[in-house]
Amino acid sequence: MKLNDAAPIQDRGVQALSVNAEPFSVLEPTAATEPGPADADTGQARTEGWGAAEAGETTLTDPVQMRAPESPPVQLAALTPLDDLHHDAKEEPNDIKTGDECLTSELCIDQYLWSLYQRARKVDTVKVVEEKKTSVIKKGKLRTIIQKIVTLVREDFTWKDPAAAEKAGMPQMDYVIGGMERDFKLRLYHALRAMDDAGLAPGITSAFRDDYRQSLASGLKAATNRSYHGGSLRGGYGHGLAADLVSVNGATDAERWDSNEKLWNWIDAHGKEFGIGRPYLDKDPPHVAPIDGQEYAAHRRGGKQYADHRHGRNTKQALQ
Repeated sequence: MKLNDAAPIQDRGVQALSVNAEPFSVLEPTAATEPGPADADTGQARTEGWGAAEAGETTLTDPVQMRAPESPPVQLAALTPLDDLHHDAKEEPNDIKTGDECLTSELCIDQYLWSLYQRARKVDTVKVVEEKKTSVIKKGKLRTIIQKIVTLVREDFTWKDPAAAEKAGMPQMDYVIGGMERDFKLRLYHALRAMDDAGLAPGITSAFRDDYRQSLASGLKAATNRSYHGGSLRGGYGHGLAADLVSVNGATDAERWDSNEKLWNWIDAHGKEFGIGRPYLDKDPPHVAPIDGQEYAAHRRGGKQYADHRHGRNTKQALQ
């Protein structure tokens, strides 16, 4: 089944996903006819806080005497420990089925993905920008400038998906997991099973997002209707083609970050075997998408080569 052929899910308890198809490493890709706007449209990266602080900007106004600072300050706020913001993910319900139990049931696959969503912390680091007036001497003249001071703060975004699901009038599992494209869910299922077997303890922090949910996202992000998580420009509900993955291993921030990097490195090394990959790498490390989809093709050389190969253009190799 090609990515763009998915139909909305009508009966989640009856429909089944085929697992007898050929391996994802040889799936026929759905090529983008042109590399349209990606999840980082208009020069923005789709994240909820993954990114470095920006440099300050200045605006000239009225003169008042003061020597010009060499560079605008960037402050780091004291980060609240994760455990003070969010309960232990290990306390979440964890009804994880065995792989054999989910081979023919879409509902079972959804429940497995939902269990991984439940056990992941919904905490991120976002930028807060404060404007402050200060006075400088520039070219012998006294001027007042407006500096932008960037502070990094910890945000708990656990409430956002429930709010979006309530607005959409559906249970949260049906919203978060059911909104993803069916073939992409199957790829995620097999890849996450393999990560679990490798001891990486994967979790899902974000899956389907509609326009309203995208409008709640913080930090650098895609335009409200352009997110590959399920923006209306991408097809909306039932067509979500992105998920954010982290590891739930580790008791401290440092340990969790180390576990995350191991999981993301595993995806880079083995994800193509399951038909998924990370389009943005360190720019948005948790974000995964189909390797034969438009987003991956627009941001990764291997994906573009694969898309060109589908269109019959000259290319030495497909995916490496």
